[in-house]
Amino acid sequence: MEIKVGKSRLGLKPGDITKESVDAIVNAANTSLLGGGGVDGAIHRAGGPAILEECRKLGGCRPGNAKITAGGRLPARHVIHTVGPIWHGGGHNEEATLASAYRRSLEVARENGLSSVSFPSISTGAYGFPLPLAARTALGAIMTFLKSADAAMEVTMVLFSAADLKLYEEALKEVTG
Repeated sequence: MEIKVGKSRLGLKPGDITKESVDAIVNAANTSLLGGGGVDGAIHRAGGPAILEECRKLGGCRPGNAKITAGGRLPARHVIHTVGPIWHGGGHNEEATLASAYRRSLEVARENGLSSVSFPSISTGAYGFPLPLAARTALGAIMTFLKSADAAMEVTMVLFSAADLKLYEEALKEVTG
């Protein structure tokens, strides 16, 4: 599924983010940026030790922010590491922090002249963010950014399971009206 947003495109597809041949993939990282489980661990394993070496020099990352490294052995040229919120029931600014993680990742891509970015579903694994709300938040933040972007970008949500893809497709219909 793909839609046009301003000069840009937003797509949804199933797959493995570590296989994406784009300017940058986004890593759902932890605050240390030194690897972990889930998407973070998969990206570090597939990309090799060069990514970890660069991450060690970045001094970590706060939730809602993003930092960039080279892609190591990945097909993607870069990895944008962002930290989403841990879900604590919704009363601790989790939604705003998640939207910021997506927005800051796109800002970092733009600052580095990148035009194709693939995202995973941030904070919906071990961090426990409810998937339907995460999907609406993610797609809303991405669409808002793309509508105001000067240059065209290709943004793809790469979703690990068919169930996740279905929820994101439903959320995209909601946020596009």
